[in-house]
Amino acid sequence: MTSVSHNSRRQFLRTVAFSALAGALPIGAIANPGRFYPTRKASPDFHPDMELDLIAREITVPILPGKETAAWTYEAKLLKGPEGTVKDLRGSYLGDLIQLRKGQKVRINFRNQLPTDNIVHWHGMHVPQAVDGHPMWGIEQGDTYVYEFEVLNPAGTYMYHAHTHNATGHQVYWGLAGLMLVNDSEEQALNLPSGAYDVPVVIQDRSFDADNQFRYISHMRERMMGFLGERILVNGHPKFVLPVNTRAYRLRVVNASNSRIYKLGWDDGTPLTVIGTDGGLLERPATRSYLMLAPGERVDLWADFSDRKVGSEMVMRSLPFHGVLPAMHERMMGEHGGGMMGGQNSGDGGMNHGMKESRDGDGGMGMMGGGMMGHSRGPSGGGEHLGHAREASKDGMMSPVTLPLGDGYELFRVHVMEQEHHPQTLPPRLATIKRYRREEAANAQAPRHIALTMQHMGWRLNGKTFSMEDVAPEEKIPLNSLQVIEFDNGYTAGHGMMNMAHPMHIHGQPFQVLRRDINPAMAQGYATVKDGFVDEGWKDTVLVMPGEKVTLLKRFDDFPGLFLYHCHNLEHEELGMMRNFLVG
Repeated sequence: MTSVSHNSRRQFLRTVAFSALAGALPIGAIANPGRFYPTRKASPDFHPDMELDLIAREITVPILPGKETAAWTYEAKLLKGPEGTVKDLRGSYLGDLIQLRKGQKVRINFRNQLPTDNIVHWHGMHVPQAVDGHPMWGIEQGDTYVYEFEVLNPAGTYMYHAHTHNATGHQVYWGLAGLMLVNDSEEQALNLPSGAYDVPVVIQDRSFDADNQFRYISHMRERMMGFLGERILVNGHPKFVLPVNTRAYRLRVVNASNSRIYKLGWDDGTPLTVIGTDGGLLERPATRSYLMLAPGERVDLWADFSDRKVGSEMVMRSLPFHGVLPAMHERMMGEHGGGMMGGQNSGDGGMNHGMKESRDGDGGMGMMGGGMMGHSRGPSGGGEHLGHAREASKDGMMSPVTLPLGDGYELFRVHVMEQEHHPQTLPPRLATIKRYRREEAANAQAPRHIALTMQHMGWRLNGKTFSMEDVAPEEKIPLNSLQVIEFDNGYTAGHGMMNMAHPMHIHGQPFQVLRRDINPAMAQGYATVKDGFVDEGWKDTVLVMPGEKVTLLKRFDDFPGLFLYHCHNLEHEELGMMRNFLVG
């Protein structure tokens, strides 16, 4: 099939999808379908303050000793705008860091040079539908998609990553993710650590074959539970060491893993000082002994090393926890000393498996094997990386993973290099946050209830799986309204055998967490994570534990159209745990 005929077929399918959707749109939208249907071309009426080309392409990078690793990346080339808008994360496959300012008008020309469809989502950004990266608008190799938007978000740490239909997990795993930082006058007045003292810390996990190439899904169980890599990478590097001076730093910690959940804590018990979450700065600094960080979540830390001795080190670890995996999975681990994804120490309310400490996050081979799904293709889309494939054990279980979910292991180290006298005081007040009130919501007495379940070997939202244009009646939301939303992970219906933790992400404006309720049967595992949530500020992704119901308040302002909500365990998303909501 030629490119022309393929494009024509794709255009036809999108037209059909839009026609089906049009019946659900407000009359004004149908009269002006351009409000919803992207042109992909630069608008002559839009005058950007900043313009850049963002190119998705293939690269090789040195990660492990020996042969370089084939990966995908986003390369940004500034065409117009302030110097320093684009920052290269040296020697990494991660996309270039993009710095924006609130109120700025932005044009990004996304050019796909990869041998597969692609589209980009601006994670956490409040943008129109045509700019949000719905998989419906994926483009082919050689095509360009033009994003134009005004930055409406407050100062904060945001992400951009691939959001391609049935390929998000694969594409993000091979490197298609980067950071987007927004600043504004309110943040600038605080005089927070900046420049070399404002440090991105992007945490991911990866597995490698004998040839130093990424290894991804090897078995259906990895897709069902979520893929866990065998090594921890920070900013694309193993055994990451951050050199610091004796002064305050801002650490922008991002969980860009496909499915792995982290419990952040310093090895010496030093408390963590949080100054920001997904959607920007908190009103006031918050202190925690540990922090839970699920895929898609971000947390900004104030880390002051002023009282540390030159030559000393601190280790950021993922501390032991449990209660995030299905009860059936845990029972199998109890019987076999391992399980579908290895000896992962987690539990439900009636279990208390021992929690192990690993030396560091740089494991060896770990769990491999063939299985129902075969082996993942390499980044070029051809060839198979078989890696150090291990056979299943005699009882049919997979061999243990090197870094089990819930074990303790090292993430990165901080090494104090030089003495520097630069006294800097943590501001007692950081930002102004308008607090939502439940009684002001349009559906205060009838929350939008979303049940997180597994059915027919796939993850579901209210029993439904993803369909490109499908919108259920309860997924139609009035424009410019405040809504109460409940994510229910077995709290109301009772804890099911396959309930596991889900990081739920809603596109568009950030939300505020109103409350968390836990089923008493799950209290034991919940106790190992509950003090690590920071719900005081703006969120766009929230971890919902098994047996838990999270109630939140979210506005749907400014932009009508079709948007997404989904689990940010990317393997769950691809198994159907994603749905549309229609604003209008």
